[in-house]
Amino acid sequence: MSFNKITESNSRYESLDQMSVNEILININQEDQTVPLAVEKAIPQIEVVVQNIVSQLKSGGRLFYIGAGTSGRLGILDASECPPTYGVSYDLVIGLIAGGDTAIRKAVENAEDDLQQAEIDLSSYQINENDFIVGIAASGTTPYVLGGIQFCKENNIPTACITSNPESPLSKAVDFPIEIIVGPEFVTGSSRMKAGTAQKLVLNMISTTTMIQLGKVKGNKMVHMKLSNDKLVYRAQMMLVDELNIDLIEAKKLLETYGNVHNVLKNYIK
Repeated sequence: MSFNKITESNSRYESLDQMSVNEILININQEDQTVPLAVEKAIPQIEVVVQNIVSQLKSGGRLFYIGAGTSGRLGILDASECPPTYGVSYDLVIGLIAGGDTAIRKAVENAEDDLQQAEIDLSSYQINENDFIVGIAASGTTPYVLGGIQFCKENNIPTACITSNPESPLSKAVDFPIEIIVGPEFVTGSSRMKAGTAQKLVLNMISTTTMIQLGKVKGNKMVHMKLSNDKLVYRAQMMLVDELNIDLIEAKKLLETYGNVHNVLKNYIK
């Protein structure tokens, strides 16, 4: 590669196999502390991406994450948490991984090297110009992701990426690159570590900010959350107790009637 592939650079630490458990843990932690600072530098890039995502979703589009290995799994994780947290449909934020659902748990050999598969995966969702695609690849060279981005570009679908190498092929291919330069990994080339942590932080920022902008949060509360377990039901009840100055019994009745906190607040007349 002609660009500086930092994610493959030699670790700053020698003889890891000679370190004590305490030394390993301290050094990993020291490296991890640098990740939020790297993310901070990319906030202007992240802001532009979120603004464009919000615009696309308000126009009826969807958000897609595509990636391989750790990157793909993190995209799927972020997408899968949006419906229960914010009450959106499961087809609003969609995560796709090279190798399909099998690859979520087990590595699928050579899946990330298939340049055409992402086009097939995206086409199955009838992807269109209203949608927005984020390619996730620490190296910025993953063929599965690059192929998907190229397909989107050919069809006028806006694209972004999250990568940890500057000026990578992926950064150059997308409309809106996000580059989180975390430096060499503690274990040389193990980009599931700092690069993966950076991806998780950025995905948190993208989806959370997007959902707030779409009106899925009131004040600081997840008023659209699905009440799928006892903890969330109680949380919703307490939101209503605080917001409406009512007791738990009335809060329970209102939730049974209207389904979630948002609907109660919209319809409730004391």
